[in-house]
Amino acid sequence: MDSAVPDIKSDIISMINDKQEVTYNELRSFASSMSIGEELLKRNLKELEIANTIASRSSGGILTYYLLQSENVLRRIVIVEDDKNINKLMSLSVGKGFEITQFYDGKEAVEKIKCEKPDLVILDLMLPGLDGLEICQTIKKNPNLSDTIVIIVSAMDATSNRFKGIKYGADYYIKKPFDPVELRSLVTIFLKKKGKKFDPLVDLPNEDKISDAVEKAVKEDDNSYELGRLRVNGLAEFAQRFGTDSGVTILRLVSQLMQDKIREKGSDVFVGFLNGDDFVVGGSQSKTEKLIAEIQAEFSAVLPFIYQSEGYKPIELGIEDIYGAETPKLDLAYTPIQKDYLMEKRSEILRSKDKSSIGSYTYEELRHMFGGEDLDITITRGQGGVRLSIGKGSQDE
Repeated sequence: MDSAVPDIKSDIISMINDKQEVTYNELRSFASSMSIGEELLKRNLKELEIANTIASRSSGGILTYYLLQSENVLRRIVIVEDDKNINKLMSLSVGKGFEITQFYDGKEAVEKIKCEKPDLVILDLMLPGLDGLEICQTIKKNPNLSDTIVIIVSAMDATSNRFKGIKYGADYYIKKPFDPVELRSLVTIFLKKKGKKFDPLVDLPNEDKISDAVEKAVKEDDNSYELGRLRVNGLAEFAQRFGTDSGVTILRLVSQLMQDKIREKGSDVFVGFLNGDDFVVGGSQSKTEKLIAEIQAEFSAVLPFIYQSEGYKPIELGIEDIYGAETPKLDLAYTPIQKDYLMEKRSEILRSKDKSSIGSYTYEELRHMFGGEDLDITITRGQGGVRLSIGKGSQDE
């Protein structure tokens, strides 16, 4: 390598290692401060990804890089897909560095999974012998297999099947035709991410990235960049009645709905998670409003399946009010945050902070800015995974 060309790989690795995850914009700012051109940065990032040192994924509208563990043992992956061409494409998409076993029959696959205990399973839903949802449920209910990652990849209508998959324990649901790059990045990050186990819900942009969005919103000369709060109304009551796992399922569903919509539209809308029953959404007003409308419509379409899964049986013939007044009501409510209001709340917080080192805001401070202090859901994450509790509680940072 030409000595005049800086080798920035070690700096990139060190930066990602310190923070566990780093956005492309953060890396670009770092490169700029070192007088390193963007093309050179991209080339080094690509080489590190090819070497399986790092992996990238678009999360909440932000391209994020993760540091991967260096392992001597091959992680085992099972692919269950009856279409041989798609099965082969899935295997090629996952790439080298894994021990891959392919099956074309559901019943045969589940027996092998029980014996061999793979690290990750990629499942189609429509399978001969045993369908994918049954396999997913069997895996997650088995104490010896409950840590196995399950990714569902299906062409079946996602309106009900995505929810059912998540409820039965699937870690992610991808619609066909799938993006090979997305499948590879998910598999790699699920299995090799250094640090805390990857979870698509809590790994949405955190308080640091939401803080950046706040600063961007207040510093815009016009009102072209809008921030808002998307809340799952009724989630606390729903979780109290049906259990906290059901509450986490709803949050994971909303998270994946938003991720899919952003990816489908190629949108640059930002989504962050406030570790409660609400999300932060940011972008141009027109794009944000369109995205929210589509998410709300899709969530409304899946609600009947959510209620049915908890034992509410619909009356036949399509009567509109089919569940009765006592049914716990869930809906997605979006509230745009006016710039003047955001600046006022931000000023209140800054008066108590060291202005020479503002840094990022805490979740509590962000909720104050977004009018979300009436917190009745708290999400924490420890060794046992994601947990939902009713009422205020300490965050697991």
